[in-house]
Amino acid sequence: MELRRIGALEVSVVGLGCNNFGMTIDADATRAVVDAALDAGITYFDTAESYGGGQSEEFLGLALRGRRDRALIASKWGFPTNLADGEVAGDPAIVRRALEGTLRRLGTDHVDHYQLHRSDPTTPDEEILGTLADLRTEGKIREIGCTHQTAAEIDGWLAAASSTGHAPYASVQNHYSLLTRGDDTNGVLDRCRTHGLGYVPYFPLESGLLTGKYRLGRDRPTDGRLVRWGARADAFIDDAKLAVVERLVAWADGAGCSLLDVALGSLVATPAVATVIAGATSPAQVLANVAAAGWTPDATARAEIDALLAR
Repeated sequence: MELRRIGALEVSVVGLGCNNFGMTIDADATRAVVDAALDAGITYFDTAESYGGGQSEEFLGLALRGRRDRALIASKWGFPTNLADGEVAGDPAIVRRALEGTLRRLGTDHVDHYQLHRSDPTTPDEEILGTLADLRTEGKIREIGCTHQTAAEIDGWLAAASSTGHAPYASVQNHYSLLTRGDDTNGVLDRCRTHGLGYVPYFPLESGLLTGKYRLGRDRPTDGRLVRWGARADAFIDDAKLAVVERLVAWADGAGCSLLDVALGSLVATPAVATVIAGATSPAQVLANVAAAGWTPDATARAEIDALLAR
């Protein structure tokens, strides 16, 4: 498994998104998925206090018991549903409370990669970075990151880090896939490349849309996440996106690869991407994701795929 850097961390280029733990699969199924991931060379496991009401962290911690040293655990704090009225994510007391809860659920004494789950516009970046610097000094976190960022927000906390001497966030985790490519042109990926920030795409498979599970003109499978989500799924699936999927499937067939290869391999080949966190509910999905990420598009393939996406 190729390793890439997020700050001081060397992470597997294929990571495991753990939002299914406690939400879609139970503790036993979680352990089977984690076993497969470790056996396949995955070292980076991305969870959050908000996933499964905390059960994602609990199940992950149980699955890693006795082999914590084989995993880099990334977790997040500050999602709005975890904040009471009047609370803000950047409040030092809230950061510490959230981290202590995460450590308890994971059954560990540190988080390798601690990330702000949503920006807090009310707390100065300098204060948030200062709190995180203190937690690093205490040995409770190793590296820091943030999610759902704009180019302007990145500029803000880079400036805050420079003015205070605190370490900046080492990574940006945003929604990015072949079907969601706003960060190509809005300055986010440019800033990651310029400043050496690890870029971590979430929803790289668009919740299954880029696996070929959903096809234009066919009934949706009854066990799919985009069926369970109901109206929320409308943000991910419509006929226009399914038409793009059909074009990609046809291209992949002609190129002797799969839609999954194209979806994950293209992201791994994107400059600044540190790790691609694809979720899985079974060992077979883990192995399929790892294999697909090994497909590398050459310049001609990239150009042809871009042309299909632009139609």
